[in-house]
Amino acid sequence: MQRLIVLLLAVLLTACASQAKRAPSTALPPLRLAPATLGKELALQQRLVFRFGSQVREMDALLEVDARDVRLAVQAMGRTGVTLQWDGAQLTEQRAPWLPSAVRSERVLDDVQFSLWPADAVRAALPADWTLSDNGSTRELLHGGRAWLIRERVNATTLQVRNVADGYDLTIESVAGGDVLP
Repeated sequence: MQRLIVLLLAVLLTACASQAKRAPSTALPPLRLAPATLGKELALQQRLVFRFGSQVREMDALLEVDARDVRLAVQAMGRTGVTLQWDGAQLTEQRAPWLPSAVRSERVLDDVQFSLWPADAVRAALPADWTLSDNGSTRELLHGGRAWLIRERVNATTLQVRNVADGYDLTIESVAGGDVLP
C-alpha cells in the first residue's frame, strides 16, 4: 500500500512539475481574505478532483471556517497530505514528506477563498488592474480583458474551478451530510 501511495504521488509530482516548468503567462494576485469576511461559519467534507493535462487525481478535504480561522485538511488514500490554518495574518501548514512541492498552500487558500467567499470581499482584495465578474453561477477573475481564474457552479453541491494561469482544473464536490456550498 505504501508503495502504491508513493507511486501515485510521484505521478502527481510529475504532472505538477511539468506544469510548473511552463511559466504562467500571468501571476494570479493573492487574496488572503480575513476568515470573518466569509460572513458565516462553514464545515464541509469535500471530494476534490484535480486535472493537470491528462493527469487526474482525487482527494478528500475537510474545510472549516469560523470568524477567526480557515482550517483545511487534504487527504489522499486515507493519509493526510497537508493541513492548513489561516487566521487572517499567518498561513501555517503541516505537510507530509511525500506531498509534492508543487502543491502550494497559498494557491490552495486562494482557490478556496475565490470559490467560496462573497464577491465583494474578493473584489476588495484585488489589485487595481484586476476585476471580478460574478453573475451567481459563474465567477471570473480578469486581467487585461482575459479570464485567468473561473469558477462555475454546477449545482448546489459542486463547483468547477479552471485555473488558466497555472494550467489546472479542480472540481469541488461537497459530500452528502455536509453543508451545501455557499
